[in-house]
Amino acid sequence: MHALRFYEPGRVAVVDVPEPHAGPGEVVLKLHATGLCNSDVRVYLGEKKAAAGVIPGHELSGEVAEVGQGADARVGEVIGLCPILCCGRCSFCRDGFRNRCPSRKTLGYDLDGGIAEYVRVPRELVAMGHLLPMDPATPAHLRALLEPFACVLNSIESLQVSAGNAMAIVGGGPMGLLHLIAARAWGAGPIMVVEPDAGRRAVALELGADAVAAPEEALTLGRDLTGGELFPAVAVAVGFAEAIPLALDLARRLGWVNLFAGFPPSSSHVLDLNRVHYDEVRIFGTQNAPFHLYGKAARLIPRLPALDRVVTNRYTLANAAEAYTARLGKDGLKSAVLM
Repeated sequence: MHALRFYEPGRVAVVDVPEPHAGPGEVVLKLHATGLCNSDVRVYLGEKKAAAGVIPGHELSGEVAEVGQGADARVGEVIGLCPILCCGRCSFCRDGFRNRCPSRKTLGYDLDGGIAEYVRVPRELVAMGHLLPMDPATPAHLRALLEPFACVLNSIESLQVSAGNAMAIVGGGPMGLLHLIAARAWGAGPIMVVEPDAGRRAVALELGADAVAAPEEALTLGRDLTGGELFPAVAVAVGFAEAIPLALDLARRLGWVNLFAGFPPSSSHVLDLNRVHYDEVRIFGTQNAPFHLYGKAARLIPRLPALDRVVTNRYTLANAAEAYTARLGKDGLKSAVLM
């Protein structure tokens, strides 16, 4: 079969590899679509680690092609996937935070992922229930949004976003726009998206933002939009430390600021401790999502047609390497490889 391999930073290639088969408790998926994440791009740039020779792709959807003995799956079933392997025994796993398991491994980084014709799903992942049935009528490139959308739902819930509450989103790229779609579905408002690129600001308005702003005008517009109180919820959906001062300025007293995006190694920010103490601003981060949010994402995705606007670039498997160069050149928004 054909698959994309990551060899080292700056080098990926589509190659012939052996077709996988399901052992006891395992499942083989015939892949329909796999999304390319900014984390994949960071691996390509050398900012994040992945195993040399691994097949990338942790945002995937497909159908069950082969079921190993004892695996709970049906051939032909259309599924999305939580790509996390965890121990199931530590306090994090027992409390539902499998994404924080100290022995966690992830498809696409530690084990072969989904930019391929087929992928073998390990026994541990199948046994934990990480294959999630999805609506077959939903287009494949939208089903592949299961993992990133679950991550966004984790951010939205952790920020305590609720109907009628204002929200600011710093960064109007793919993940910022997914935040916008989710927050709008939650009934939040007014919602402001901060983004330097005029084209992305225009897309944010199309998708329901109440206001968009370039960074230099965001604070003034934010005050006008919220009667001077600013925002109880601020999501930082871009991995630049330079964005953090603005995010903190946009947070109101008792506000929550989520560092959602991953940052380059050794990124740092000098924090005004009295801003945190006296204004009781809460700063935290989220990465991936507790497992229950994958099920919620699977149910929501077919009901949110705006998601289709975010997946702008689609590639065949033969041209999968182009998805990386497109993201590096900021060509379009989110990319998906269609099998």
